[in-house]
Amino acid sequence: MILLGILAASGAGVTGSVAGYVAGGSTGSIISTVDKFAFPGDSRTTLATGLSSARYGVAGMSNSSVAGYVAGGSILSTVDKFAFPSDSRTTLATGLSSANIHGAGMSNSSVAGYVAVGYNGSFISTVDKFAFPSDSRTTLGTGLSSGRNSGAGMQDNAVAGYFGGGNNNGKFSTVDKFAFPGDSRSTLGTGLSTAKDSLCGMSNSSVAGYFAGGGVYTSTVDKFAFPSDSKTTLATGLSSARYGVDGMSNSSVAGYVAGGYTGSYVTTVDKFAFPSDSRTTLATGLSSARAQGAGFQDAA
Repeated sequence: MILLGILAASGAGVTGSVAGYVAGGSTGSIISTVDKFAFPGDSRTTLATGLSSARYGVAGMSNSSVAGYVAGGSILSTVDKFAFPSDSRTTLATGLSSANIHGAGMSNSSVAGYVAVGYNGSFISTVDKFAFPSDSRTTLGTGLSSGRNSGAGMQDNAVAGYFGGGNNNGKFSTVDKFAFPGDSRSTLGTGLSTAKDSLCGMSNSSVAGYFAGGGVYTSTVDKFAFPSDSKTTLATGLSSARYGVDGMSNSSVAGYVAGGYTGSYVTTVDKFAFPSDSRTTLATGLSSARAQGAGFQDAA
């Protein structure tokens, strides 16, 4: 299945407890919309100021209680920054090290955000690191274990970040782990339960990280327990099998999987309560049916 070119997904950023955001994506047309879900009630508003340009295949990351970021997409190097709690937007003077699409993001709380995987004519193994709060960018000496796009990111704050899945002329089950603060990389002995792309990540910091959806058309949610990284698969997956999903988290409370493509675009937002992992579906979904955006969150 091809959706506006190359399949995509972005991972969730750091865990949080104030609000979660879903930015950009495709409704069949590329959009700049940013939806905000206030925790814990999950009421939805749409920011008056969206992305600096309409784009899809973007990556999200977060600096706890300070700002959220939306990086790349539509083969651009742009990184938009949304300051908390005002949600005012600026665009970083220094963007990604290369313009790309279908990247993924993860974060180390108030220390740094990372953007990896993607496609710019070649499959990317580069990992860009943005130091908080200066937003200065460096590129890790050790990138991903292989170049790929359409993966997802999640993290155990202050401990490690993970990039899972992806595509490089074939789907991956690989999960690469970057230990904080040195950013040394290892690859988990047990990867995803199935090789897939266009999935998303969400995190319950210090407890577990999750990779959800993807495919084409899967409802599977894999759970990696911290710090052992042992994997289980939730008995209850997504409410529908889909790919191109976006993830966000409210640490110790719930993780969210938003939007996606099931043969048509959806507005669905599934919520997984921590620590039981029981699933409900929000009465109010996204403001428009879409896929291939980015999730991030404001942490308390």
